[in-house]
Amino acid sequence: MRALLEVRDLDVLLGDYQVLWGARLAVAPGEIVALLGPNGAGKSTLLNTVSGLLRPRAGAITLDGAPITGLPAHRIVGRGVGHVLERRRLFPYLTVRQNVWLGAYHPGARAGREAQFERVARLFPVVTARGAQLAHTLSGGEQQMVALARGLMARPRLLMIDEPFLGLAPRVVAELAEAIRAINREGVTILFIEQNVELALSLAGRGYVLESGRSVLDGTAEALRRSPGVRRIFLGG
Repeated sequence: MRALLEVRDLDVLLGDYQVLWGARLAVAPGEIVALLGPNGAGKSTLLNTVSGLLRPRAGAITLDGAPITGLPAHRIVGRGVGHVLERRRLFPYLTVRQNVWLGAYHPGARAGREAQFERVARLFPVVTARGAQLAHTLSGGEQQMVALARGLMARPRLLMIDEPFLGLAPRVVAELAEAIRAINREGVTILFIEQNVELALSLAGRGYVLESGRSVLDGTAEALRRSPGVRRIFLGG
């Protein structure tokens, strides 16, 4: 399998506390891959390290075979990695439209930003329907759609999404899951974090499981559904 993203032997510290211990994963072009694990397993830390928000103590990260380990976040965005952070992180007192356009700040995205805005608005109509509203006035589901739209404005090859379904009603979860499938069908590779194992594996083709900062399991969605290790980690026993 040729990897678009590969993470090998990643050690990451937050202050004096080591969060990741030799973590690994690989994502091939065109895949949807889920990153699973209980709270505190290091899932967000792994994504934050890939996107340059954190620096690893050891290990290697490559994008399409080229090293990106330790590069600053703006350069990693320029290489084609988008990152939608947990809890959306919109600018609350900017409008929806302003939030979305900020996603195209890097030079590689600026030239085509008007056409890209039209594409994301077709995918997420809230972008134009609520374009003049301040972001903090939207519902949680609408804010998540705006965050995804902003991430897509950077025209990523790989879009990483941290807990896109957190706290949302089932109807909104279903809408967002279909939107993620549509993004993937347009050629964007997806790596996402999700606590709900069944939901994650209904969307992803493959998954990785972190436990206490270590990569302990990986496989196809179907194999992970049947795995006694997954049942132990998430259900106990």
